[in-house]
Amino acid sequence: MIEALLPPAAVAVEAFADRAGDEPYPGEEDLVARAVASRRQEFVTARRCAREALARLGYPPAPIRPGPRREPLWPAGVVGSITHCAGYRAAVVAPAAALAGLGIDAEPHGPLPEGVADAVTVAGEPAHLAGLRAADAGVHWDRLLFSAKESVYKAWYPLTSRWLGFEEAELTLDPAGRFAARVLVDGARTDGGPPLEVLDGRWLVERGLVVTAVVVPHR
Repeated sequence: MIEALLPPAAVAVEAFADRAGDEPYPGEEDLVARAVASRRQEFVTARRCAREALARLGYPPAPIRPGPRREPLWPAGVVGSITHCAGYRAAVVAPAAALAGLGIDAEPHGPLPEGVADAVTVAGEPAHLAGLRAADAGVHWDRLLFSAKESVYKAWYPLTSRWLGFEEAELTLDPAGRFAARVLVDGARTDGGPPLEVLDGRWLVERGLVVTAVVVPHR
């Protein structure tokens, strides 16, 4: 499903259910030692997806440890992203020589809990969402915006080593399946690449899920 949002250079592996009996990979046990069973299982499955994706790039299996913001630490020469929610786990990787960054997110396709939309939108976005709802009430646009901002952050952080709040990116959602995020803060990158000023992404709604992806190309 998620591969439809990605360029050919990216490798995606997804799962819609967990495998009974799967245990944490050696070297990752401590990361979920105190987690409830559901959280533990989604972590195990998502990390398994990530190792399968890495294997398709020729990398041997190894623990995938988290960084300072709990972002996955990929092998040198790889960019990637992981997501999981109820009924879905996915990982996407690509050679760093092919893409500068990746971010993916999946959410249940339903309305955001009360009050959340106010916390994640910036000026102009509520009116934008209202217009989209008036044109197509079949999409939960507030949840889509939330997911898109999650994907934006996952692509942003590895390239900047800085937090990006929901209020620091302004989204424009295209009903045709694309979106653009205008970054409202300094987008300077730690790798010397061009500043991140606008991040482009794609979205889809399928199987009761909203899935989003951001790809940062080399320029």
